[in-house]
Amino acid sequence: MRTTNFIPAVLLMGLIACNNASDKTATTDTATAAHDSSMDMHHDTTASAITPVPAIPAGAKVFFKNLKDGQSVKSPFKVEFGVEGIKLDTAGPIVAGSGHHHLLIDAEDSLASGTVVIKDEKHLHFGKAQKETTVTLPPGKHKLTLQYADGIHRSYGGELSKTITVDVK
Repeated sequence: MRTTNFIPAVLLMGLIACNNASDKTATTDTATAAHDSSMDMHHDTTASAITPVPAIPAGAKVFFKNLKDGQSVKSPFKVEFGVEGIKLDTAGPIVAGSGHHHLLIDAEDSLASGTVVIKDEKHLHFGKAQKETTVTLPPGKHKLTLQYADGIHRSYGGELSKTITVDVK
């Protein structure tokens, strides 16, 4: 009978001891975290580092240099990107009046301004300021959208996009 009463008492004391120890650790960790300037700085930097999408210069446009809407092509085919009125630059820092190309294949006509262009088989990135690529597509009609974006891949919106269809033979 004494052994039966002894086990719950030991368990209860162990729980109380663990509970008190974790309170001290939590208080210490919370106090340290609250005064850790690197955490505060990271939070503040993140909030202030996101700048609006740069303004589009008047008259800026993107276009396909070698393809016309409805054109028949044989796969693989070359796609040349054109841009006027805004600087072609590499991905990286946000620089007003500049950006780089993205090619959307059988996807949206354009992305809303500020939307980050995802990177997958339908959303190709040209962050090294490339002006052309070769595309391989199966036979049939395909929609190609040239979408311009800022240094961190945020779309400039429909104003700096161009959509065409091509018929792959």
